[in-house]
Amino acid sequence: MFIQTVRGRIDSKELGICAAHEHLSIDLSRIKKDPDTILDDEEGAIEEVKAFAKSGGEAIIEVTNDGMGRDAERLKRISEAADVHIVACTGFYKDPFIPSFAQGWEAERFAEHFIKEAEEGIEGTSIYPGIIGEVGTSKNEMKPVEKELLTGAAKAGLVTGLPVTTHTTLGTLGKEQMMLFDKLGLPPEQIIIGHQDLNPDDEEVLEVLETGTYIGFDTIGKTNYRPDSDRMASLIKFVEAGCEDQILLSADLTRKSHWKKYNGPGYGLVLDYFIPEFKKKGADDTLIHKLLVKNPARAFSINK
Repeated sequence: MFIQTVRGRIDSKELGICAAHEHLSIDLSRIKKDPDTILDDEEGAIEEVKAFAKSGGEAIIEVTNDGMGRDAERLKRISEAADVHIVACTGFYKDPFIPSFAQGWEAERFAEHFIKEAEEGIEGTSIYPGIIGEVGTSKNEMKPVEKELLTGAAKAGLVTGLPVTTHTTLGTLGKEQMMLFDKLGLPPEQIIIGHQDLNPDDEEVLEVLETGTYIGFDTIGKTNYRPDSDRMASLIKFVEAGCEDQILLSADLTRKSHWKKYNGPGYGLVLDYFIPEFKKKGADDTLIHKLLVKNPARAFSINK
């Protein structure tokens, strides 16, 4: 089994300690109208990723896609300079972030586009995506273009074997996303339903987990949405329910103010703050290794 990084394929066992859902080069300002949502400082990113490595991090799944400020060549330079594995993506985000040229596309056109990048490289480069994502839905609503997008992502996943990682706005519609993927025949082990740590309804998240898919516990530290103490309680509940093989951890940094350079926690947030607290709650090294190393190695392996 292998994982496709911006520097080429690696054996899944080489991935190491992994942040499963991050952004290193992003620009959401077209919609957000906030310069804090622009990460375009390459040298700054290199230093931030080096700090992540110093905290023990070895790999980052970078889910910024076309329409969000993706720059595959920059990611490769960051990976080389910091000596950290980085996985880039193909995909589009959600309405209204989908680029104008793709707004009217149907599922087959989305699929064709993602398959082309997977087979020929991202935007004319020799850099290949290792994942399809982050493809998403709106809060409590799957808009028509989002349904086409997710359908296209699933179809492309079936052809390419790439894992599909999703965005759920504030944790909503995880079940609906899985129902759609299931109807299309995308294997649950090829799917990561994102941001499920933002859903306070543990029973609903357990229903998602019961499908056999992975979930992203991937907005750790964003306490403006949900206290980390609540995230921790949910995580413990899911582990106790026997779902520890299906959970991926990350922090989803998207702003300058998240970086250490601007007095934020940085990409090591999970390793520096959350994991020590989790250990205080009784998590042992075997469980930590599973969440940070073994689960990502399986989840991001290409199924082909």
